[in-house]
Amino acid sequence: MADATCAGCGCACDDIQVTVAEGRLAGLTRTCPLGDMWFAERGADRPPVARVDGRAVDMDAAVDAAAALGPPLRIAVSCAGIGWAARTVGRDGTPHGLAAYRKVIDVNLIGTFNLTRIAAAAVATTDPADADGLRGVIINTASVAGIEGQTGQIAYSASKGGIIGMTVPAARDLAAIGVRVNTICPGIIDTPIYGSGPASDEFKARLIAPVVFPKRTGTAAEFGQLVRALIENDYMNAEVIRLDGGIRFQPK
Repeated sequence: MADATCAGCGCACDDIQVTVAEGRLAGLTRTCPLGDMWFAERGADRPPVARVDGRAVDMDAAVDAAAALGPPLRIAVSCAGIGWAARTVGRDGTPHGLAAYRKVIDVNLIGTFNLTRIAAAAVATTDPADADGLRGVIINTASVAGIEGQTGQIAYSASKGGIIGMTVPAARDLAAIGVRVNTICPGIIDTPIYGSGPASDEFKARLIAPVVFPKRTGTAAEFGQLVRALIENDYMNAEVIRLDGGIRFQPK
């Protein structure tokens, strides 16, 4: 799909770059100062970005803006997500806050579904790209925590498990319009969320202890390579793919 537009929700800069190196990108995000910095450092033009908060009216407008860039809208990549650490019942006997749980589900799961449904509807209006009737591909981001969540990850794991659970039915639903759906489950990926400095390095060292090989965090570029592979391989559909160096999360 060399002649294509990608709508990316919350994507990291490196994976955006490799994913749509031959097409055009529209970013859909809440805030992205690090993205501004990334493009400035490389002397590259910042792609158009629509600021959204997950509401349908905002997402409709953002997808419309992506579709208006020129090439047909064929790719949607959703990477947005927030976390929350709390046990179902805390050590002091306090139950998990319902508002916090709802917020994580709303952003991670409902936000992903919102982009999926609106982007798919837009892709459905394009002409088929090949003899098979392929029109596009949707790639969502879950987490290995959606498969083997740790203590205190009940909200986050539920939201990411929901994305995993959407993969097969979404692929079956969208087969009628020639749209494939795949989900990536990253493990420990090194992003600016971990900060920098000795404390950050010590924290990341603990996180990667269960990684089998290579014994390090994953990179945004490696995530981007997988995104691009899923875009380019037309026979990849309805799949949930782990990108985690072989890690298996322990209870804590």
